[in-house]
Amino acid sequence: MIFFRFPFSETIYTTGDTSASDAVSFLSFDQSEKLDFKRNINAISISEFLNHEVFNDELKMELLEFKEETSEEYQKKLLNVMDFIKDNQLSKLVISRRKLVEFNGSKLSLSQTFLNLCEAYKNAFVYFFIKDGKCWLGAFSELLGKFDKRTSEFETISLAGTIPVDEKWTDKEIEEQKPVTDFISNTLKNYASEVHKSDTYDHISGNIKHLRTDFKAKITEEDLEKIIAELHPTPAVCGIPKEMCRNAIENFEPHPRNFYAGYIKVETEENVQYFVNLRCAEFFKNAALIYVGGGITAESSPEKEWRETELKSEAILKNLSFK
Repeated sequence: MIFFRFPFSETIYTTGDTSASDAVSFLSFDQSEKLDFKRNINAISISEFLNHEVFNDELKMELLEFKEETSEEYQKKLLNVMDFIKDNQLSKLVISRRKLVEFNGSKLSLSQTFLNLCEAYKNAFVYFFIKDGKCWLGAFSELLGKFDKRTSEFETISLAGTIPVDEKWTDKEIEEQKPVTDFISNTLKNYASEVHKSDTYDHISGNIKHLRTDFKAKITEEDLEKIIAELHPTPAVCGIPKEMCRNAIENFEPHPRNFYAGYIKVETEENVQYFVNLRCAEFFKNAALIYVGGGITAESSPEKEWRETELKSEAILKNLSFK
């Protein structure tokens, strides 16, 4: 079962009963896991969606013996991360954590939570799925790639740096976004003779904002999956250089990222779109785990980075619908 909504759309989609080439796929961060929904994509009304409202007590899996990382533990780890960044002269390394939400016997409507996310994040790709015992919801607006099958135009964005909407950008965020932009620009130049890049501007996402730069280029359809393979994981969810940062993430993070910071592929007759899977949570019968992270640099403040992850967790927290 899957439901999703495209950015700036009011339409909810699900997959139908007949097999077709149209498909939705979820790939984990390390690409070791893939969930496919290979059926026709159909639009449904909100009333149809709510006809089969889903609650947490219908889920099969329970979360057992989970110990949440404290603020002190996370900040202590970030000091070690910053030493690693300085020793290896890295521009940034992305580190994540999981925030625990215990239901304590309360009944959570997963369906209404999905609708709340749709309302709160108009510019996001919003999804809700249950498959193979797994249940995830998410809403995020970073486009890993979009390919128009008719025009062969490929679009992507550089999105990095995070502060509350009412604050002003500092050198830390500007320096954090620059290598993401350079990485994408250099990747696309290997596949297109001309790459169009926008000015950098503010991208508002609820209570926080990011720095954003847009890219467009003409490519061949045969190169599409190659480009996605090179772009993922972007510096915004991993770091630069990619392989060193991937290994460092394995060493510093005590948990698997699973589908967090992976990507979602949605293919229709007209286009293929790839969305980065951030601002997401994994749901169980008795609790939820919200996955959050941030780009750490040599100038980072561990205390500020903790607050940033707390702010990011509110994307899910503020939209949970308990009955």
